[in-house]
Amino acid sequence: MPDRLQLPPEQDFGFYQRRKHDKWRQVQPPAPPLEAPVADSHAHIHMLPDPAWELARCAANGVDYICMIVDPSEDGPAPFEDLDAWLFDAGAHLADEGLDLAVPTVTIAAGVHPHNAKLYDAAIEDELLDRLDDPRVVALGEIGLDYHYDLSPRETQREVFRRQIELAKQAGLPVALHLRGGEDPARDNAHREAFEILQEVGFPECGTLLHCCALPPDELQPWVDAGCYIAYGGAITFKNADAAREGALVVPTGSLLLETDSPYMTPEPMRGAACTPAHVIFTAAALAEIRGVAPGPAREAFLRQLHANTEAFYA
Repeated sequence: MPDRLQLPPEQDFGFYQRRKHDKWRQVQPPAPPLEAPVADSHAHIHMLPDPAWELARCAANGVDYICMIVDPSEDGPAPFEDLDAWLFDAGAHLADEGLDLAVPTVTIAAGVHPHNAKLYDAAIEDELLDRLDDPRVVALGEIGLDYHYDLSPRETQREVFRRQIELAKQAGLPVALHLRGGEDPARDNAHREAFEILQEVGFPECGTLLHCCALPPDELQPWVDAGCYIAYGGAITFKNADAAREGALVVPTGSLLLETDSPYMTPEPMRGAACTPAHVIFTAAALAEIRGVAPGPAREAFLRQLHANTEAFYA
């Protein structure tokens, strides 16, 4: 985990915001409490210092489903091998705290990130195919194009993206997309290029998820029209995210998902600390407010729909 992302020293299931001089203050979860369980559709659990504790924190805060994102070219087999132990230890943490709560369900999406496209070869593809046979794997991702960092040559990114779309179609799996453009919208439009590639290769019948969406309404509409699922994370709470908030208003409720991208993209008011899957409850409250869904029965129905969307996409 990058050094700039830190977790609080307190060992409890609360939330803490990092202040100056390495001091922390406790932050109350959304009030009134969320009316329904929440799912995190995209988290890198294995990148957290103590995955088991974070899974227990999720259970204590109403997060009961998480999809863990794993890149075989970078992460190797460890996340697959360690998951059962994390779940067992999470249950032990809950019991130690006197909480009779179920450990969250954790599924896996496996795929080669565009940053690592340059590593993609026959051996990596064989390993990926082996991982896709794991019954815990419910999607191929995150895959796509990243023209912001350009850590792999762009043509290589496009080739690997096309190949993994084909693999997903062959495996009967949905795809979770990572798309990020560069500084020049005309030259570095990763979303437009990815959409064209999907039109050329064919959208997987099992579904397409636009992860960490920040598109304004006009750029988002083609994805919505194509029947894609759209996931919002902590970035939608940022002060400079007006375009993303406007975009979130055009997405049908039946296509909306929540995510964290943990340990990144920590939502307000938790900025400064590493993002954990439990932070998805802050994003859930923010998205409900953006959509004008008031607390009470309407918000409960809204959150249950988003939870059902996640389960349907990863079914």
